[in-house]
Amino acid sequence: MTKVTYTIVEHDGGWAYKQGDVFSETFQSHDAALDAAKRAADAQSVPGTTEPTLYQDRRGRWHEEIVSGDDRPETNVVD
Repeated sequence: MTKVTYTIVEHDGGWAYKQGDVFSETFQSHDAALDAAKRAADAQSVPGTTEPTLYQDRRGRWHEEIVSGDDRPETNVVD
């Protein structure tokens, strides 16, 4: 199972949550960033429907796959 971690960090004169190398928008307070990270983590865990997806790889080739709606990552927030 994939694991996704959101980390609360100081960013751009305020606070943000970070997943990997990607930052969220900047929030004025630590608590606002923490609440947003918790909402993002919760939303990431919600099952969806099984559907086809189409994507292009780095070489420009297109691929079609069936994505399972119940294949959701395990999420957590590190404060």
